[in-house]
Amino acid sequence: MARIYPICSSSTGNCTFVGTKGHGILIDDGCAFNSLKNALSLIDTDIGQIEAIFITHEHIDHVKGLNVLAKHTNIPIFASAGTIAALKSSVKNPLPDTARLFDIFKEGYKSAEFEVTAFHTPHDTPESVGYRINYNGLNIAVCTDIGTVTEEVERSLLGCDAVLLESNYDIDMLRRNPNYSPVLKRRIASDIGHLSNAAAAEFAEKLINGGTTRLILGHLSRENNTPNTAYSCTCSYLQKKGMRCGCDFTLDIAPIVTEGQYIAL
Repeated sequence: MARIYPICSSSTGNCTFVGTKGHGILIDDGCAFNSLKNALSLIDTDIGQIEAIFITHEHIDHVKGLNVLAKHTNIPIFASAGTIAALKSSVKNPLPDTARLFDIFKEGYKSAEFEVTAFHTPHDTPESVGYRINYNGLNIAVCTDIGTVTEEVERSLLGCDAVLLESNYDIDMLRRNPNYSPVLKRRIASDIGHLSNAAAAEFAEKLINGGTTRLILGHLSRENNTPNTAYSCTCSYLQKKGMRCGCDFTLDIAPIVTEGQYIAL
């Protein structure tokens, strides 16, 4: 049974497993090594059963555990050239010299069960990406940290069976947040920042019309969003468009830290 397993998903850590019990790939590694091992054990999977890891970009909430993972395993790491350069130059989170790094656009990735392709995403990094995964005939995508939905993003996600899509912030909560500076608020809401609940809901309509039946909202801000707020925004919007949750599509919220929940496909 194919499954999407969000191990952690928030503004403090992001990591997603795609595969089946005992075998799969990871998108990002924003959690500690022991936390990752414990999370995988909840679905009867071991670190050694991960065939590859795909990094979206070098921000710490996506690569927090990558240096330790690279020290303890020989798992190949795929990313864009811009992200690889940033990882190699990192002072705070350096990778070991033995890390196996591959340019996803140059090398591509295809194995017996997986074919993974990358697409560029608009974020404030040298070269951030999202991933579309063909797994035994199912098309699954992970797309977070996008300030806006570009033509490339839309083209890459339409037709996917399941999509983990960013729904980072509620516009009013961000605007009223007294702990965020005006500069930070502008950065989050910019076209190279993050996707709002409202923007995610609008794009979700296009995805469902394009054939998506499983939607997972992820990378929720812990300061400017709540699971109920994100869920209600998308569900209400889609219902107004005549789409029925649980019938035309399923809608889930990726947890901040997993307790073993996964989405079966």
